[in-house]
Amino acid sequence: MTMCAGASRYEREAPPGADGALTVAVDGRGLRARRQRAPLRLFRPRPARGEPPLGVIANVSGGVLGGDRIEIEIDAAADALVTGQAAEKIYRSAGRAARMRAALTARDGAALEWLPQATILFDGAMLDRETTIRAEPGARCLAGEILVFGRVGMGERLARGAVRDMWRVERRGRPLWIDALQLEGDIGARLAAPDGFAGARCLATAIYAGADPEARLDEARAAAAAAPDGLRAAATAVNGVLIARWLGADPAAARAAFGSFWVAFRAAAFGRPPQLPTIWRI
Repeated sequence: MTMCAGASRYEREAPPGADGALTVAVDGRGLRARRQRAPLRLFRPRPARGEPPLGVIANVSGGVLGGDRIEIEIDAAADALVTGQAAEKIYRSAGRAARMRAALTARDGAALEWLPQATILFDGAMLDRETTIRAEPGARCLAGEILVFGRVGMGERLARGAVRDMWRVERRGRPLWIDALQLEGDIGARLAAPDGFAGARCLATAIYAGADPEARLDEARAAAAAAPDGLRAAATAVNGVLIARWLGADPAAARAAFGSFWVAFRAAAFGRPPQLPTIWRI
């Protein structure tokens, strides 16, 4: 990632950022935190009828600053749903990138859902994030994310900063799919370019790793195609991984389309109730 001029001097002078960490284990006894370091907290509300154990992750600092380090690990040997308390805010940085890492492991026989709420990139944000899915044979994992480019409600657009957002899916240590979004320099021009993001203000992604992604591609495409006008949506399957994406100018519409897809897909693939966690509907 290219840092702005003077970043090395800022790195020397700036105080260390937050160093949050959370390790979650899921087994036949339920879901619990093995490690929990501020500003991350794990809450375990009672799941709705028919739902697996539920974990809600909160960043009690209210957002992510340049220089912060956030690490989340989930090791699921049994079914679970992990979500976020609220949208994560990535604040404008004075020169350092926030580093976020999430490692999601689904053991044989487990069905794991990773459903954080949106990530809002403030103008000037610097984010380096990687999400790794490790799905053992016989496991299933449905994971997703919504990126919002600027504080839309305040009329702000993401015009500058640096963003690297990588997904990696592995099985038995072998990479099945790797994808990275990288934005830097004149980000506003790239988001506005007709041959690029074409004015989009948000990007939503859903990823399914399991034994049957290709068999579920038609239903995934049908669910993605139900997106309202103004949203571009598509789904594909690559090397045993199913990917669906939405791109549009209205984050609320993208969130609704993403949620509708999730509800339909989890019901078909996991046999779970066609609903989102209550916290998503507040």
